[in-house]
Amino acid sequence: MAADVSTAPTAVPLTGRPTRPAQGAAGAGGVRVRPRETSDNRAARPTGTRAALLVLADGRFPAGGHAHSGGAEPAVKTGRIRDAATMEEFCRGRLHTAGLTAAALAAAAAAGLDPLVLDEAADARTPAPALRAAARRLGRQMMRAARAAWPSPELDALAAARPRGAHQPIVLGLAARAAGLTPLDAAHASAYEAVSGPATATVRLLSLDPFDATAVLAHLAADLDQVAGAAAEAAARAVREGAAALPAPSAPLLDITAEQHATWPVRLFAS
Repeated sequence: MAADVSTAPTAVPLTGRPTRPAQGAAGAGGVRVRPRETSDNRAARPTGTRAALLVLADGRFPAGGHAHSGGAEPAVKTGRIRDAATMEEFCRGRLHTAGLTAAALAAAAAAGLDPLVLDEAADARTPAPALRAAARRLGRQMMRAARAAWPSPELDALAAARPRGAHQPIVLGLAARAAGLTPLDAAHASAYEAVSGPATATVRLLSLDPFDATAVLAHLAADLDQVAGAAAEAAARAVREGAAALPAPSAPLLDITAEQHATWPVRLFAS
């Protein structure tokens, strides 16, 4: 069972670096996170319900994901995605690599780790410039939607610190936190996005039957649970040990094709 790290005990400003903890306020390794809810500050944040997770993960949430294929467009062009079966293979591989990385970053942000430290960790885990640029564009759009849905000083502070956009998983995790959701919830939302985006794009690119695409997502349910649980457990370790404890599985082919895709003069999706 994934660890629930929604009760992180300490606080840190948006400094971009972990700071030395106040006496008696730090966990192992001196990693600082934002405070847990108390009776004094709970009223300032919305009452979290699982329904907020449905809003956050809804494909109609105006976070800009419809303009991105998650690597599906170049995979279709090269023939690696040809039908529902090959789309499922692509989505499963993406979920366990880039998807796990993103889900862990989102869970860590929801757990209260400094988002600027996490944003730098996301940069280090995203070697392709095209994917870094796409992640920040998506983060900027999600920030607009999240601040409208769940106003939060933490979202405001990150928007001010990263006016050109923070990495999308970091913003997603802060949005989940503002909505009163847990790190595991944030990991589920991020993991689902890692496969639902390419599936939706493939429907458009191949005129794939939407029923077949939906069946693929259903087939991936166990994998989604596994990845979300692993991401939340990694976030719990990061609370104690720092962002270096977060996973960084690689997907070199996604990186290579993203750079190639960025040079196409005509394309249907931004990434």
